Amino acid sequence: MAEVKRRIILLSGLSGAGKTTATKSLEDVGFRTIDNVPHELLAALVEKIAEDPQRFARVCLVIDSRDGDPRPTVEAVRSAAAARGIESRLIFLDSRDDVLMRRYSETRHRHPLGGEEGAPRSVAQSIEEERTLLAETRELADVQIDTSDMSGRELRDRLVVEAVGGEDRIAIRVISFGFKHGLPLEADLVFDVRAAANPHWVPTLRPLDGRDAAIRDFVLADPAGAGLNAAIADYLSATLDGYLADGRSRLTIAIGCTGGRHRSVVIAEAIATQLKEHLATRPAVTGDAASAVIVEHRDLGRV
Repeated sequence: MAEVKRRIILLSGLSGAGKTTATKSLEDVGFRTIDNVPHELLAALVEKIAEDPQRFARVCLVIDSRDGDPRPTVEAVRSAAAARGIESRLIFLDSRDDVLMRRYSETRHRHPLGGEEGAPRSVAQSIEEERTLLAETRELADVQIDTSDMSGRELRDRLVVEAVGGEDRIAIRVISFGFKHGLPLEADLVFDVRAAANPHWVPTLRPLDGRDAAIRDFVLADPAGAGLNAAIADYLSATLDGYLADGRSRLTIAIGCTGGRHRSVVIAEAIATQLKEHLATRPAVTGDAASAVIVEHRDLGRV
């Protein structure tokens, strides 16, 4: 039997963003999850984990805002793990404020930062405070996942890829989205393509989406659409190696139009194709360059 690579997943993020679903998903693929341990005990826990590789081959430590700013704890745990030759990855779960508020309304759970009985805070105030507390931890994350529009199954599949998949392979996500539905929270780069001609105003094209050839031809035949596509491609070609050389193996590129159905989809698909071609020429890319680029159309099914 092949030896399981030892790994500690540090799971953090906003309350209500899906950490409970995430821990159950990781348990399904062999991780032992440890939650609600005081921050000051977690670095010492790594020593115990290191001493027993059979019991603790794969571990998920949940580090959230219940004990205050988790950044010092995250850094201490990662340092302790590295000193013992154990890989660690920090996954941060995020979600839009309106989605978090809806989830709390539906479940009627109390927010962990909801204040004392005599001085309660609203859910909105609690979310704002928690975002501030977690801001630096979010910036440390190896992976940021926006769960706003994800089903439980989609979150599980994404987590398995991030927690179990290899870190040595470049992975680039190109996401199309609609500005009216909000920015993708995990985006490293955001491009606005709303200046391109809009198929929405052509009655015969309106029912189609950006994956259809007629929409693609319409958008890319427009001088503004073609110019935006070329400008984004040129920028990425000039800067991609720098982004990936900056210690990151993952890059999320978001391309937005008004509704996320036509223009952004066309240009996201075009950019993904050009990125695959670019990566195929890079000697540093391991594996199949085509599989290193993932395209997602976040808002295709939304009105």
